[in-house]
Amino acid sequence: MIFLKWKNPNYMKLIFATNNQHKTDEVRSAIKTQNVLEIITLREAGIDIDIPEPYSTLEENASNKSWTIYKLIKPNHFASGCFSEDTGLEVDELKGEPGVRSARYAGEDKSFDKNIDKLLHNLEGSKNRKAKFRAVISLIIDDKEHSFEGVCCGTIIERPRGEAGFGYDSVFVPDGAIHTFAEMDMIEKNKFSHRKKAIDKLVEYLSEGISA
Repeated sequence: MIFLKWKNPNYMKLIFATNNQHKTDEVRSAIKTQNVLEIITLREAGIDIDIPEPYSTLEENASNKSWTIYKLIKPNHFASGCFSEDTGLEVDELKGEPGVRSARYAGEDKSFDKNIDKLLHNLEGSKNRKAKFRAVISLIIDDKEHSFEGVCCGTIIERPRGEAGFGYDSVFVPDGAIHTFAEMDMIEKNKFSHRKKAIDKLVEYLSEGISA
């Protein structure tokens, strides 16, 4: 992995291709005990861009976002590379919906409340409330793309609980837990989080390169 020669051999800087502060906070929390990775936000990198998510899969959207930013930063070499993340909530009873349309389930305004209202309405009366969060990360370094996935299975409850988190966190209880994501602090959430699982795989990949 020759990319590790670009910067300090003990860690590397990556731009996170998102404008979502909630996701940035979660990713930084997930890696805070690691010493191999420093996250730079788009704002911190001086990049003002809203990248569209026009594709029908999480994988394609994540790839599009990371390649878009990588092409912008490559001439500057102030970071080793970049990564992006796309997450979807996939509900069994709804045949995988909202899926890739999770953020825009109830419209282009990306309203958390409207999305939850639509989800609960569509599940009204359903006995099967099984669902899973799936996070896909696209990492690009040295002109090569690497993908990592994290999954968290759980259940959609009938009404929201909790004030923390974002998106569908207030109606999702992960398997093995009694609280919704929105009732958990970051430490507890990271024990179950799909995003944490994907980030762990990314960090493991980087760590193997450092020790090689």
